[in-house]
Amino acid sequence: MEPISGRTLLREVSLIAGAMLLYFGVRNLTSGSADIALLNARRIFRFEGWAQLDWEHGLQGAVIGSETLVNLTNWVYIWGHWPVILPTALALFLWRRERYYLLRNAFFVSGAIGFLFFALVPVAPPRLLDLGLVDTVTSQSSSYRALQPPGLTNQYAAFPSLHVGWNVLLGIVVLTATTSRVVRLLAVAGPLAMAFSVVATANHFVVDVFGGIAAVLIGLAVAVWANRRGAAMVDGLAGDDGHPLPAPLRDRAPLRQPARRAARRGASRRSVRRG
Repeated sequence: MEPISGRTLLREVSLIAGAMLLYFGVRNLTSGSADIALLNARRIFRFEGWAQLDWEHGLQGAVIGSETLVNLTNWVYIWGHWPVILPTALALFLWRRERYYLLRNAFFVSGAIGFLFFALVPVAPPRLLDLGLVDTVTSQSSSYRALQPPGLTNQYAAFPSLHVGWNVLLGIVVLTATTSRVVRLLAVAGPLAMAFSVVATANHFVVDVFGGIAAVLIGLAVAVWANRRGAAMVDGLAGDDGHPLPAPLRDRAPLRQPARRAARRGASRRSVRRG
């Protein structure tokens, strides 16, 4: 792994901090009309009933009778998101830099998709509808308000659930970055637990979860495509004219130069033999 320069570290810290501030700021500024958000939420719930995806009561009913299970579900919702994402992203930056860049870019793209929905299609969470569901986080925990102050919260940004989506994205990237069975197990179990908790705490509909997963899969596909396109551009530039490449490209170009030079030497030998 190449050493980390102060400039690189400062750039990444600035990008992530700026993106987080933009995320919370846009969520807050795009807070839509309560009437429209509640109407959209009811439409989602009716669609779930038609599609037999209205699992909210069943999932909350699995924990609501036990204070221990409710607290555990709340803890997953509160401590299983940013307190997991940020340290894991740092670990990837330190030890698997290429996976970190893929994660970062997919975060940015999926976040932009989320912003569009937050602004154009505000959706209230189930806890704000008269559905007989309990807002377990607000009623039994104050930690979430410490991590995310109410002033930075848009309660009408339930769809898509990036709370689940970004955990799924993190899990996918971690799965490709390690061979440790324990870490890979956590990479699968963590997003599953988060998907359960956001519904069981009445913070998201089941459809919100699927929407969040779709958003991050699109973001990941765009990030992978951009990465491959960048690699192809480097391959096309590397070593053809003898001029040095810019530093960001130079680090990746040598990966393909030996094969290119070997192909040229083989072609030269065949030409001599035919002559």
